[in-house]
Amino acid sequence: MKKEIFGYIDQIAPKLCEMADYIFDNPELGFEERKASKLLTDYLAEAGFSVDLGLGSLSTAFRAVYENGKGGPAIGLLCEYDALPGLGHGCAHHVQGPAIVGAAESLIKNVGDLPYKLIVYGTPAEEGGGGKIKMLAEGRLMDMDVALMTHGGPATQTDVKSMALSTVKAVFRGRSAHAALKPEEGRSALDGLLLACHGIEFLREHVRDDTRMHYAILDAGGPANVVPAVAEGEFVIRSYSSAYLDELLARLRDVLKGAAIMSGTTVETTMEKRLESKLPAYKLNEILMLNAELVNAPNRKPAREKTGSTDFGNVTCAIPGAVIRVAFVPDGTPSHSTEFVSAGKGREAHDAVALAAKILAGASFDMMENPELVKDIKREFAEAKAAV
Repeated sequence: MKKEIFGYIDQIAPKLCEMADYIFDNPELGFEERKASKLLTDYLAEAGFSVDLGLGSLSTAFRAVYENGKGGPAIGLLCEYDALPGLGHGCAHHVQGPAIVGAAESLIKNVGDLPYKLIVYGTPAEEGGGGKIKMLAEGRLMDMDVALMTHGGPATQTDVKSMALSTVKAVFRGRSAHAALKPEEGRSALDGLLLACHGIEFLREHVRDDTRMHYAILDAGGPANVVPAVAEGEFVIRSYSSAYLDELLARLRDVLKGAAIMSGTTVETTMEKRLESKLPAYKLNEILMLNAELVNAPNRKPAREKTGSTDFGNVTCAIPGAVIRVAFVPDGTPSHSTEFVSAGKGREAHDAVALAAKILAGASFDMMENPELVKDIKREFAEAKAAV
């Protein structure tokens, strides 16, 4: 059966690569991926899926479903298709959608009488927009037993953990005054913001080694000869533990309040985004890597114990989920780079589309053929969640 599934993918690979090139050549930012979402949903509809384009508040999100019989596992395949501002497809999102729809079509054309439900979700704005967070909040994504994704990279491997992340916007408010004639009457909002930034620097010494803290001054408040009444900053805190992230956020709030007290200003904070740390899915990872070995995917390596931040982490806190990364750039090539962009339409990128489709289709078939695997995966997930 897998030989038939993989052979079908080989037949449609030229079309899948043509789609990947089109998405690459027409990069769209988060929540604006109209060309990509239409291209993918048109393909799925023609293949025989029931398709909804536009889910809740997200016009470029989609859900496509194919159900065969009753009582089988609900396998979810998720794809991203947004580009990076000023760079284009520097994270290989143009590979994901074509690989996912190729895997989906090959399954429904070849699996036969096995009962299953196959659900393809298009998830916008991973690059900073947190599309999956919005989809979860609006009641989407919870109709799957497992969620699978793919990603391009320098190695073929899976992930164990990702970084939880919170973005906090802080607006300091003081009192304006002439900086030369009446500075004593002013209370500098910029002083408050700068003190907060210094507070983060002192905090670095007293957090876990794998903590990451970043900040930026978004608005310094005006010309140098005026005491600024308003200043705005952004603070990003990361940890591989969602629970520890909560502790860090409490300390950040203390830093911000202390900076306001020292500068005689006030501070208002807004939580902009919250990404959760990925829950490990060792059994799903194993199934994906066994299929990666079966198709002889290049540069296979052990799972990455730690990776960056992604809204897929939020999904894996709700249902079991795993990503297969497929090698298409040399070792050491950083994502979000011009090197990644330069490789986006090369032979290796095209190979990655077909290989990712085969790995995902093979892993999905394993669970369709043996539903006990899904039960084991869900038991492992329940244990991991209880241990958090």
